[in-house]
Amino acid sequence: MTRRDALYAFFRQIGMAYRTVDHRPLFTVEDGIEIKKTMAGGHSKNLFVKDKKGRLMLITALAETPIDLVALGKYLKCKGRLSFARAELMAEVLGVTPGSVTPFALIHDEQHRVDDIILDKALFDHDPVWFHPLENNASTAIAANDLLTFMNALERQPVILPLAEIKRPPAIAR
Repeated sequence: MTRRDALYAFFRQIGMAYRTVDHRPLFTVEDGIEIKKTMAGGHSKNLFVKDKKGRLMLITALAETPIDLVALGKYLKCKGRLSFARAELMAEVLGVTPGSVTPFALIHDEQHRVDDIILDKALFDHDPVWFHPLENNASTAIAANDLLTFMNALERQPVILPLAEIKRPPAIAR
């Protein structure tokens, strides 16, 4: 059984419907613009970040949502700036490689090392929503509310935030 097959078996176990489209590997949101035009729904971007003290976060947002990591870090009362976690840590904690980060990778975080799971409120304005199924050569669509079904089955409590609204105040002209 492949990792993807195991993920789909888990979906079926918890009663989640899904649909997958195979495509060439996509490493950035921009890589998939043309492919995603044929896939109705909301598309995601996923960031695996940490703060200065090693607090790990998985941020899942609508692809178009601007994310101000400085402002978000302050909003979440992080220690120091948020920075992208190293590929080795990503593989160790989430079992995926850069370009394949997905909320579905939390299935591998059995020790709950990811401290915070942040979901963009804008994701829930779309149905379906699309995520990589642990590999960046496919995209899997689920109902937006099934993202919460998935989190609940893993006993994870995400925080839903309007990420586009969390911004640094404009600089004061001198």
